[in-house]
Amino acid sequence: MSSGGEVYSHMAESREGRNLLSHPDYLETLVEPEARRQSAIRVFPSLLPAYTLPNSACEATSDGEFINIPPDKAFISKRKAENQDNATSSQQEADLKRFSFFSSALESTIYAADFSGLNLPGETAQGRFSFPKGESNGIWWLNMNNPTGEEIQIISKAFGIHPLTTEDIVTQETREKIELFPSYYFTCFRSFTSVDQLAGTDYTPFNIYVVVFREGTLSFSFAPDAHATRVRTRISNLKEYVSLSSDWICYALINDIVDSFAPVVSKLECEAEALEEERFIARHDDNLRFLQEISMARKNTTSLMRLLGGKADVLRGFTKRCTENYQVTPHMDIALYLGDIQDHVVTMTNSLIHVEEMLSRSHSNYLAQLSIDRITQGNQVNQFLTRVTVLATVLVPLVVITFIFGMNVKVPWEGGSNLNAWFGIVGSIIVFALACILIAKRMRYI
Repeated sequence: MSSGGEVYSHMAESREGRNLLSHPDYLETLVEPEARRQSAIRVFPSLLPAYTLPNSACEATSDGEFINIPPDKAFISKRKAENQDNATSSQQEADLKRFSFFSSALESTIYAADFSGLNLPGETAQGRFSFPKGESNGIWWLNMNNPTGEEIQIISKAFGIHPLTTEDIVTQETREKIELFPSYYFTCFRSFTSVDQLAGTDYTPFNIYVVVFREGTLSFSFAPDAHATRVRTRISNLKEYVSLSSDWICYALINDIVDSFAPVVSKLECEAEALEEERFIARHDDNLRFLQEISMARKNTTSLMRLLGGKADVLRGFTKRCTENYQVTPHMDIALYLGDIQDHVVTMTNSLIHVEEMLSRSHSNYLAQLSIDRITQGNQVNQFLTRVTVLATVLVPLVVITFIFGMNVKVPWEGGSNLNAWFGIVGSIIVFALACILIAKRMRYI
């Protein structure tokens, strides 16, 4: 901590003109080990034949035996292997572009897997961050994706970054903020990456750290993102219309981070409206799916509200400082752009609040519909039991009559020679049953 403070103090005292690197030797210590490591690594081309799908494939069991598996399962295994290969190749491609360097003195951006790859043959690290004498308004931008702790420490010492700033970057501080230092200002903003899952799309947050000098910009991120690429594309499209500066690059990064929320917020608004309409036309079999969808939508809405919640206050404070007499803060024209970003943040936050209200109302309607369905089912069961009770009430006396006349004892009309008694008994049973049914209908039991 003390050594970092000494480097920062020396940097703040010795900064003059365009000489940003007061300790270029630190960058040389970062370049030399990487150069030796690259020279030791040799990649040989693969001599294996191209993969062809056989009629059947072999699979090893736990006993060490090999069994044949059907071609369709072999194709599934091959497709899984291809997906893994694609993911690995994407990761390798991202690793090859961990470092990117943009400069107004260059025609294109330089990409490299490590810091040493940014230097042209015969060029020093200090020369990479310097400009010709005639170019007084040159701007550079070094973007680092997933840097190691050692790389951050060395770059911080070389550029005279305060140890507190270095600590925030190394520990991946999650709190959004903008801090002013004598020779630069430091910004920390949260963005997100989309992760597709079985239940839906999940949004994982990550941080982007930007250190802004008058001469250039350093940016750090620890997750794959396209913000830097989109900003560089925007610079190439607007280079004839804007006065490029390190403050403008910082604004463009913040603006791209905020703009990345807009499509997701619009998607959540459409999902909330669809869920609210679907609640009243969905079938009973769709209740479980509806509950999963509304739970996922509320989770994503809450996550985005948490990510957007602190941005308005940070931008408001930053805009206020731009209007005051600070040497390192952006100029007033950048403050106008920051105010526009703040308006976008407030608008999207209000939209998310409205989406949350719609989802909460849909959830309440869902619970109310479940209660109504439960009450309706209970009433139907009660009506069925009432009918069963009335039927039992009618049948029990009839069984009693037939039981009495069916006993093995002397009963009335047992010795009769005609059927008058039988018709009388059957008629009385029918009359009794009809009377009970009419009484039950009048009393609305059935």
